[in-house]
Amino acid sequence: MRAQAAMPVSNGGANPSDDTCRVMVVDDSSVVRAIVTRSLESDPGIKVVSSVANGALALKLLPSLAVDVIVLDVEMPEMDGIQALPQLLAISPGIKVIMVSSLTRRNADISLRALSLGAADYVPKPTTGLSSADDFRIELVTKVKAHGARARRSVGTGSGAQMRSAAISSPRIGGVAPVTTIALRKATIEKPAVIAIGSSTGGPQALSEVLKSIGPGVTQPIVITQHMPPTFTAILAEHMTRYAGRPAAEAQDREILKPGHIYIAPGGLHMIAEAQGTSTMLRLSDAPPENSCRPAVDPMLRSLSAIYGKRLLTVILTGMGYDGLKGCKVVAAAGGTVLAQDQASSVVWGMPGAVAQAGICNAVLPLSEIGKTIGRIARGETL
Repeated sequence: MRAQAAMPVSNGGANPSDDTCRVMVVDDSSVVRAIVTRSLESDPGIKVVSSVANGALALKLLPSLAVDVIVLDVEMPEMDGIQALPQLLAISPGIKVIMVSSLTRRNADISLRALSLGAADYVPKPTTGLSSADDFRIELVTKVKAHGARARRSVGTGSGAQMRSAAISSPRIGGVAPVTTIALRKATIEKPAVIAIGSSTGGPQALSEVLKSIGPGVTQPIVITQHMPPTFTAILAEHMTRYAGRPAAEAQDREILKPGHIYIAPGGLHMIAEAQGTSTMLRLSDAPPENSCRPAVDPMLRSLSAIYGKRLLTVILTGMGYDGLKGCKVVAAAGGTVLAQDQASSVVWGMPGAVAQAGICNAVLPLSEIGKTIGRIARGETL
């Protein structure tokens, strides 16, 4: 069902003193637009300034509006999300676009492909049931606010929004306030037997950059827990096979770790490691969520640290919340190496910020340096 071109807008222009996150919703279903709008405006820090039925209408209206974030459906008539995405970003390069799609294999693939084309994030549409709808609302609101804050800190973002001020103070994002000094752990760095990576919001793009830049000569298995729903993790593994230059797949229960392979925790299941003679076997668990997540980073790190001790290299990338903090404390106590992404390059400095501020990191690095640093440590070179 088509809707009118746009919702009434009380203040489409910009107010430099207003930190409200302004959102455009683009979806061909009027029901979905209403659900998304209600979900977003349940938070007083968010205002939906426009609601339109397809990408063509979004392109027509965007130049006249102050918009920080676009919530963009994948499948729409006339102009779908993947067609509209590059044109929206061309009009407003600093704007953040969050793709929304149903949990089908095709839509998961399109959503992840959109990230490589400049989309900032994705949110799966709810399936059935109140808990699913509530989870959708929480995830959508959290991601819109996080990406909106980054958009407002970017100079010259927005189309009609170009008058909006970029000189606002850095907000408290992901539960971690901005910091100026971080204490690093001075410890001997061992050549690792396994590399473990944890990530969440902004993780697919970060993982892409990290794995592309690790460099040659790295044969250690890489195990990854990325907060993602089922279907999406399988597609993520396929994408990583292409850009990492090494085999990547969702982990299978009782699978033995092999050199040079990448293993992704499947959506909805924890991935843990068990010693199996001289080998390491991965196990999948439907144990209760930890840190409100399943898969979670902490159980992966605890189990790997118990096997490898100081021969474990752990990396925490961008993400909301504190998942990975307790696990990294275990890794550090066992003499393993801990790296975290820095605040400036993180979409959300929740997970890496919590680890960095705990004083257990050997290094806190910009995203552009993490892959190269992993490569040096994995090859037995200095940090």
